[in-house]
Amino acid sequence: MDKTDKIVVGISIGDLNGIGIEVILKAFQDKRMLEFCTPVLFGATKVVSYHKKALNLEVPVHGITNIDQINPNKINVLNIWKEEVKIDLGKATKESGTYAAKSLEAATNHLKENKVDVLITAPINKENIQSESFNYPGHTEYLEANLEGKSLMILLTDELRIGLITGHIPIAKVAETITSELIKDKVDTMHESLKRDFGIVKPKIAVLSLNPHCGDNGVIGKEDDEIIKPTVQEIAASGKMVFGPYAADGFFGSKTYKQFDGVLATYHDQGLAPFKALSFGKGVNFTAGLNHVRTSPDHGTGYDIAGKNLANSSSFTEALFTALQVFNCRNEYKEITKNPLPIS
Repeated sequence: MDKTDKIVVGISIGDLNGIGIEVILKAFQDKRMLEFCTPVLFGATKVVSYHKKALNLEVPVHGITNIDQINPNKINVLNIWKEEVKIDLGKATKESGTYAAKSLEAATNHLKENKVDVLITAPINKENIQSESFNYPGHTEYLEANLEGKSLMILLTDELRIGLITGHIPIAKVAETITSELIKDKVDTMHESLKRDFGIVKPKIAVLSLNPHCGDNGVIGKEDDEIIKPTVQEIAASGKMVFGPYAADGFFGSKTYKQFDGVLATYHDQGLAPFKALSFGKGVNFTAGLNHVRTSPDHGTGYDIAGKNLANSSSFTEALFTALQVFNCRNEYKEITKNPLPIS
C-alpha cells in the first residue's frame, strides 16, 4: 500500500482511564471520515476493545503489529504492547499514565520518521504521566524536545487563534519570564505559522498586556510599559502588523479579537479562559513552530464522565480536520516559496 494515497494520521490514545479512546472511536463512527485520512492508533487492540465494550460502541478496528500493515480503509490499531493493562475508568492511576506515555512516545517516533504524516494527541493527565523518561509539563514541551523548531501553543477555532507567550508555568513565575526576546520569538513563530499553516499573506497579530488595564501607567505594574509596549513597537517597525498591548478584559469583552488573525496572551489562563468560554467543545490545540503537525482536542481526560458514553467527539473531529488542513497548507506553502524571485 502506498501511504501517500491519503494522509496518515497518527493518534496517541492518551490516558487509558479517560475519554480519549471514546472520542476517537466516536469520531470515526462516521465511515466517511476514512475518505479523508488513514488513522493509526498507537496502543493495543485489547485496550480499545475494552472501551468499545464498556461504551457499547460498534466501531470495527484493524489490529496491526507494524506500520507497513496499515489498511487505508480501516481504523488501524498499532499494537505497541502485548501485556494486559488494568483499566479503571474514571480514575487517575500510575499505570494509565505509564501507557499514555508509551503511546505518545511511539506515535512521536513514527512522526519523526515520517511513517505517519500528522499527530493527534488524546488528553493525558499531567501528573500520573510523569516518570524518569517523561519529565515535561505537557504535550507541547515534550514535542518541542523531540521534534525540530520552537513551539507555540495555539488554541483555535474558525474565528479565534490564541497563542501563549508563556505556557505551563506557575503564575508566580510569569512576570519574570516575560522578556523582550521571548515576545519576539513568539511573535515570529505565530507570524510564520499564520502564513505557512493557514495561508494568511499579511497576518495581523494582537499582544495582550500582562497587568490589569495595561498597568495603568505603572500603578499596577511596570512590565507593560517597560517591556511589552516597546517590544511591540520595535516589532511593528520591522514591518510586521503587530499591535498592543491590549487589556485582556476589554479586548475580549468588546470582541476586538475578531479584528486580528492571531492573539498572543501573556500567560496560560489569560488566553485559555476566554477561549474556552467562547468555544469549549469546538476548539483545537495546535502546536505551531515545529517541523511536524500536531493537534489535540481542547479538553482534558474527563474522568468524571469516562465510561458513561457521554463524551462529545466534536473537538477531536475539529482537531483531525485542522491537522489535515494545516498539513495541506504547509505543502502548498512549501511549493509556492521554493523558488522565490531574486531581489534586484
